[in-house]
Amino acid sequence: MEDKQPTNSEAHEDVIDVEEFAKAGKPVPLGRRYRIRIDKQHFTVEVAEMTGRKILALVGKTPEGFILSEKLHGGNARVIAPDEIVSFTKHGVERFMTTPRDTTEG
Repeated sequence: MEDKQPTNSEAHEDVIDVEEFAKAGKPVPLGRRYRIRIDKQHFTVEVAEMTGRKILALVGKTPEGFILSEKLHGGNARVIAPDEIVSFTKHGVERFMTTPRDTTEG
């Protein structure tokens, strides 16, 4: 039995590595699944966008205990609100970082 080769319409990448495209300065293409990095862990998700809360949940964290930031190509970082929708196809998003909220304040 012969393996079926993908047709041109199926030939696009099955998993898009968001960090790889951002580091190369290339726009992230639409795909079926996206590989994202949160802190030092990689995750493959089947959606092109998620809320900050859902991204934190992938690493077992909550907005009450952690701040989520996105690291952009060029070194800038931006805080993401828990209910903010983050697009993985947005140009320049390399990875995500979590920072514990300081519970000693107040």
